Amino acid sequence: MAQSQTFDAVTPRIEIETASARWTQLLLGFIVMMTISSPQYVWTLFVPSFQKTTGSILSEVQWTITFLIVLQTWLSPLQGFLIERLGPKLLIGLGVVMSGAGWIASSYITTIWGLFATYGLLCGIGTGIVYIGIIGLMVKWFPDRRGLATGVVAAGYGFGAILTTFPIDTMLKASGYQHTLVVFGAIFAAIGLIGALMLRTPPAGKIAGQAMQGVAAMPGGLAPTAMLRTPVFWVMFVMMSMMSTGGLMVITQFTSFAKSFGIDGKTTVVILGVTLAAIPTALTFDRITNGLTRPFFGWVSDHIGRENTMAIAFILEGIAIFLMLQYRSDPFLLVVLSGLVFFGWGEIFSLFPSTLTDTFGTEHATTNYGFLYMAQGVGSILGAPVAAMIYEATGSWMPVFGLVIGMDILTGLLALFVLKPLRRSWMARPTASPTFT
Repeated sequence: MAQSQTFDAVTPRIEIETASARWTQLLLGFIVMMTISSPQYVWTLFVPSFQKTTGSILSEVQWTITFLIVLQTWLSPLQGFLIERLGPKLLIGLGVVMSGAGWIASSYITTIWGLFATYGLLCGIGTGIVYIGIIGLMVKWFPDRRGLATGVVAAGYGFGAILTTFPIDTMLKASGYQHTLVVFGAIFAAIGLIGALMLRTPPAGKIAGQAMQGVAAMPGGLAPTAMLRTPVFWVMFVMMSMMSTGGLMVITQFTSFAKSFGIDGKTTVVILGVTLAAIPTALTFDRITNGLTRPFFGWVSDHIGRENTMAIAFILEGIAIFLMLQYRSDPFLLVVLSGLVFFGWGEIFSLFPSTLTDTFGTEHATTNYGFLYMAQGVGSILGAPVAAMIYEATGSWMPVFGLVIGMDILTGLLALFVLKPLRRSWMARPTASPTFT
């Protein structure tokens, strides 16, 4: 009896400590994600400098960001497998160091292949390890709030460049791109490594909050080889590829298409009575909305369903891009509407991983999402070099924007009329385990 009383007294304490720990892990994941966001989200600021240094045309330089994102995403199944076997701490730490080293090394290159091997290769592999590792951790720490938790850490990836866009732009103009890359590369690596070394996996059988809100966590899960044979996965892969294309086109080409609209580095915009440079202001506002949308729509999807939320957000992005084209010569509206574009785009990084884990379970969640995350690599090819080649061939950004709008609307409709019934049928199988919807 005494032994039973001791056990009963200790159990609530363990649950409280675990509940507290998972929110600490969420905060650490958010911070580490912030340290790897700038290689992608402020890339557009470095494009003119890299063009000049390497003597390359726009579409050639844009292959760098494509290599980064392809490596970030297409290696993620292997990275997820290693993280699940070896643990997150050291591998995620290695990832943030590689990402920072990519910036530092790229400051010394003089050729396009040197740019590919530094900014593309090192940053791509490094950010991929970190991203897939953090997302995989959070779906395990928060089985009851997957949409919210993945949205919060994905927001770190979206928010990170908020703190760096103006400082990087200022240092670029004052000290040149090489000094800027070295300074910020070192800062990102140091902060990210400290955060990564404090990460850990949830203790087995002690994941707090499993029974909250009247739902049960899904035990076990489908192995990657089995998941890859399901139509549900491939529908999600196609949808994520199309949605990735639009956002990455705007991210990577922003400086270029804004210039063709008559808005360049000297263009200013007045915000709340303060005169600011239009392009870095837009990029900063974009990071804010790109960050906010991830936990917001993740939280919404926890309440109204994943596919319903997808349809709302994806169609919103299509409408926002259409409006941005209508008012493209107005710097203020370009800032506002580009922010709305990212509010309709960034949530893919909370909705798709939570939907995937809902459907296929937690046991192989990190590796499984690694396969789906490869869709981001497909989007980077279409949104960066292919979009640039279409522009160079036609002399206009209009065909590119038209294709993106069409894909956004189509993906929203696929969520409602294809993915939703397909996933409902999959989950209704007699062998399906309890999960979230």
